[in-house]
Amino acid sequence: MAAAAQASAVARPPGYYVRQRLWQNRPAVAGLAFIALCTLVALLGYWVLPDNSPNANHGFVQIQKERPVLHVLLLRQPLPDSARNGQGADNIFSTWLHGREPDVQETPIGGYEFSGDSIILKPRGVHSAEAGRLRRLALATVVGHPGPRAELQREVQQHHLINRTYLLGTDKAGRDELSRLLLGTRISLGIGLVAVLISLVLGMAVGAVAGYFGGWVDSVLLGVMTVVWSIPGIMLVIAISLALDSKGVWVSFVAVGLTMWVDVARVVRGQMLSLRSATYVEAGRVLGLPTSRLIAQHLLPNMRGPLIVLATSNFAAAILLEAGLSFLGLGVQPPAPSWGLMVKEGYDLLGTEAGLWLTLLPGAAISLLVLSFNLLGNGLRDAYDPKTPVAG
Repeated sequence: MAAAAQASAVARPPGYYVRQRLWQNRPAVAGLAFIALCTLVALLGYWVLPDNSPNANHGFVQIQKERPVLHVLLLRQPLPDSARNGQGADNIFSTWLHGREPDVQETPIGGYEFSGDSIILKPRGVHSAEAGRLRRLALATVVGHPGPRAELQREVQQHHLINRTYLLGTDKAGRDELSRLLLGTRISLGIGLVAVLISLVLGMAVGAVAGYFGGWVDSVLLGVMTVVWSIPGIMLVIAISLALDSKGVWVSFVAVGLTMWVDVARVVRGQMLSLRSATYVEAGRVLGLPTSRLIAQHLLPNMRGPLIVLATSNFAAAILLEAGLSFLGLGVQPPAPSWGLMVKEGYDLLGTEAGLWLTLLPGAAISLLVLSFNLLGNGLRDAYDPKTPVAG
């Protein structure tokens, strides 16, 4: 009885050993942790952004191209009635999906002082000798309603003057670089996910049919794969964008996915050629199982390991391809905060003080995310190798 208990304790499913090998690989675990963090940021979206305006596109010309850890004093005023009436009702879901239009008018200022029933604003960067550029506003205009002078001054100081910190500075349009960088994870991970799903579905279908049936079907499909393989991915994306007559976000998602299915199809075809003559497949044919059931329920599940490893590498390749296309102006279009587009905006400013970090920040984000997927892919490849020892 003790021997039976010991045998039951040792007999574990193959997935257990795969997970054990993966957790022993520290670089792979680090990559998985960073991917999980980026996924969390992408899922929370506008809820966690300092600037939750649509596309984090709320900028100020007064603070363009400012360095990181920027402290700004802002005056908040009620929006004009025309702008306020044009805004729809916001809710939690719409804010998560599209962001939220600002409900007040904000103006960066360099300082202020009260004078009677007015507030005198000093523009940012203005010295005392340039007093002619000072701006005077009535307190009732700032607050939005009349009242005693002392009460209006107190309300302005408490509710209409705020200090905001831009941890990563601002870009060339005076927008919060941190918000756009965080929101860019949604586009990068989204395009990677859509590209991987498209490549898996299309590649598995084509590769399974070619490998299982063989003969002239295999020759025709292999020829199609070879032709698509020989065309550069960027050229395919350009052709697909022109065919669909659009450069929108979703067109970029689909176009990148349609360029990556060949890798999956070749792997599935090779695996199918080696598995179609296996004993359990022959037994299924004898029992009269439909071909579709044999492929979907018996052959493809045995390719799970190679496909997962290939999916992680395709995820990284899709992120790089999207960044390259956006850098060239062929991918995601402004004002969407694509990391590739942000690198391009920083590259255009190289030679200025702001150009360095506006290029390095999104470039580092791309590099870290791609590196994380590559580390995870290497870890999964080793984890699915039965020759890799398992500790404990």
